[in-house]
Amino acid sequence: MITMDYIGQSSGFMSTVSSPPLLGNGGSREDDHCPRQVSPIRIGGPRNTSPLGRVGSRNTSPSRQKVIKTKPRGLDEETAATFGKSVHLDVQMEDSIWAMLPEDLLNEILARVPPFMIFRLRSVCKRWNSILQDSSFLKFHSQVPSHGPCLLTFWKNSQTPQCSVFSLPLKTWYRIPFTFLPHWAFWLVGSSAGLVCFSGLDGLTFKTLVCNPLTQTWRTLPSMHYNQQRQLIMVVDRMDRSFKVIAASDIYGDKSLPTEVYHSKLDRWSLHQIMPAVNLCSSKMAYCDSRLYLETLSPLGLMMHKLETGYWEHIPAKFPRSLLDGYLVAGTQKRLFLVGRIGLYSTLQSMRIWELDHANIMWVEISRMPPKYFRALLRLSAERFECFGQDNLICFTSWNQGKGLLYDVDKKVWSWIAGCALQSYNSQVCFYEPRFDASIY
Repeated sequence: MITMDYIGQSSGFMSTVSSPPLLGNGGSREDDHCPRQVSPIRIGGPRNTSPLGRVGSRNTSPSRQKVIKTKPRGLDEETAATFGKSVHLDVQMEDSIWAMLPEDLLNEILARVPPFMIFRLRSVCKRWNSILQDSSFLKFHSQVPSHGPCLLTFWKNSQTPQCSVFSLPLKTWYRIPFTFLPHWAFWLVGSSAGLVCFSGLDGLTFKTLVCNPLTQTWRTLPSMHYNQQRQLIMVVDRMDRSFKVIAASDIYGDKSLPTEVYHSKLDRWSLHQIMPAVNLCSSKMAYCDSRLYLETLSPLGLMMHKLETGYWEHIPAKFPRSLLDGYLVAGTQKRLFLVGRIGLYSTLQSMRIWELDHANIMWVEISRMPPKYFRALLRLSAERFECFGQDNLICFTSWNQGKGLLYDVDKKVWSWIAGCALQSYNSQVCFYEPRFDASIY
């Protein structure tokens, strides 16, 4: 049986007025290297030492009936206020009634449970232990809304794959066993709709695999026509229950190779046009509205690849002045963002976000990182940072920080994410949507 470790509730998902994060029940400090594993059971409320609260004393006043105020784990004070209903002590769960719950209704209820909690529920009985193989449960699970965005971090500790997932809705870190991966799976390509893609070198052979971390299933994709280290990106079509892996130019940019696209339903790679000779700014790619985008210096602008035609096209969208480094980030629908630093000196630098105006072919500034966040994220002017996004959420990480910075484009809110999984110097991070129904075929 697959087990998933509960690392602890992290209050590291903080607003600007939050106190230092408390990880789990132990109240560990922010500068601790990794939170302890703790029991998920929490006993809340201070001890009542009043004589009226002792055993044997009884309060018969209806207005002072004893109630228990509960706060759902992972919710802040403002959110928890909406759950402030009193729970009476005399409410009991009748086992005989719940035992007669129809199977379809039970599966629909369990399908709405956060995926990480399902692993704990599997120890209840044999029936629940085999729920991941139940087609009825998977059907309901595929129809319910997503659990919400998560951050998946992957690294190797003494050549042993390690993976932790931070649930943004629950504000909790979970550890997923990744020992099922082959030893050559080293580079995290990305994630889409519950699937995660890796690549690596098995000896001198470049390989690519796709896996579902929750079901611990994986498979190696067939070799490409030009099997060399390539820039890869994976996209999933949930409606069609299929996925594609796109291989662009050579990872070092010194060889002209045809663009190749893997189709899961066909189980083969198809050859597309060779990308015209360009000087790429970055190896980072963004997939938006069935189009693949890359930054180029010569000619200046973007290179766009349309999957339906298989051809490349140049978009003359000039970059903002004094742009030091930029990352393309795909948003929802047709939104494409550019994130980067502006300025020549450390005291004049700032982080900004632009959105591509497709009609006028120009970048329009939509937000700036507040100076206090910029100074905390990049303490040195030459310090490198990583940036990636999903569903109008943009996450920033830097090499010397044990935390990430999250920006919600729609709500225009900045917040910190802390935890041991972000403190590994060689960790690779991407957004992740946990789904049991994501198929590797």
